[in-house]
Formats: sequence, C-alpha cells, structure tokens
Amino acid sequence: MSTQVVTDTVATDTMVRVENVHRSYGSGATAVHALRGVSFDIPRGELVALKGRSGSGKTTLLNLVGGLDEPDGGRITVDGLDLSGLGENGLLELRRDRIGFVFQSFGLIPILTAAENVGVPMRLRRAEPREREERVELLLSLVGLADHAAQRPGELSGGQQQRVAIARALANNPALLIADEPTGQLDAETGIGVMELLRAVVRSERVTALVATHDAALLDLADRVLELRDGEIVEN
Repeated sequence: MSTQVVTDTVATDTMVRVENVHRSYGSGATAVHALRGVSFDIPRGELVALKGRSGSGKTTLLNLVGGLDEPDGGRITVDGLDLSGLGENGLLELRRDRIGFVFQSFGLIPILTAAENVGVPMRLRRAEPREREERVELLLSLVGLADHAAQRPGELSGGQQQRVAIARALANNPALLIADEPTGQLDAETGIGVMELLRAVVRSERVTALVATHDAALLDLADRVLELRDGEIVEN
C-alpha cells in the first residue's frame, strides 16, 4: 500500500521548486557551506543543465532534489510533493516511482544483461513479466540498443553502458530524470551523443531532466543553464 504523502500547491507546470535551501558539512570554523540560500524553479518538460567547478555543490544539490539527502534549511518540492513531509517511506516511493537517476559510473550490475539491468526497477515494484518485457524492449529501442539486449556490461562500450543506464532510469516512467555528470567517463564525441539522447528522451518520454555537467560543449544542448557559484545559483 502506498504511503500517504503531503501534497503541495505548486503550479502544475512546475516540476521542481527549490526555495532558500542551505546545506553545510561540519561545524564551526571548519564548516563547508555547500549551498547558501539556493532558489530556482524547473518547469515541466525542460532539460536544465547545472554547471559549476568541481566541488561547487552540484552533487549535493542533486542529492537534495532527489530525496537522497536533507537540507539544513529551506524547502524542496518535486512533482507537487514537499519532500520535508514525506518521511522515509514516502521518499523511497518518490525515488522508485517518480525519479530516475543516471550516474557518471553507470552503476550497471555486471552479471546481468542489458535487458535485465533495464528491468531491475520494474522488478522492484513487482511489475507483471509481460509489462516488464515490453517496456524493456521499448526502452532499449529508444536508446538505440535493441540489438544489444543480451549483452552484459563488460561487452559494451562506455557510451553503450551509459545508454543502458538511461534506459534503466526511465523504466518506471519517472516524471523527473536526475543525471550527475553522465558524460564524465566518456570521450567528447560519445558524451555529446549521450547528451543529445537525454534531450531526445525529454521530448519523447515527456519527462523533466536536471543534468549536472562541467562540459561546456554540452551546455548548448540544454533548454536552460543554472550555474552554482559560491553556493548560490546564477542563471545563464
């Protein structure tokens, strides 16, 4: 049974709202202030790039929006849900059902095939086998890997592995896709291909995407660019 969650009155065309969010690590004189009153909105259906130098707090911000961490202050709303009111079970449901994650390290399970990796999120929510198989086939076709369904990660290139990871992130029809440096381990040409795929996915799957990247060549593919500088957001 689903956990009761707290809904918000954020406009239906807003997928993410971050309001005056603070996050620090440590205390006293040695405290590191990663985020200092960060605020921004992301409308539904946008591909938003988050840029900033290494250590600028990009991963911290993504973890907060994805419900993997809690802010010290401020408010975050995702798909109409105030994250502070969800509780542990509600956050688990949010991450399982409404958010897809793509990481720099791919995070695929080595002993599973590409198709089996994509199907893992649907197994976790106990989707019917036929539904799962049809969705896996559709997603592998979407990312251009229909002919690689039976291959394991070790038999795929880095770009192909990241495409599998993107397909897996879309398995449960998320409303929001969060990608943390998804091209960081790829060469420039392959990285651009992956970013173009993310843009195409936003359009075809009607999802919203927040993508952290330090690669200037990829920023032009985003609908909007947000920059983290000194713990604050500067919109480009």
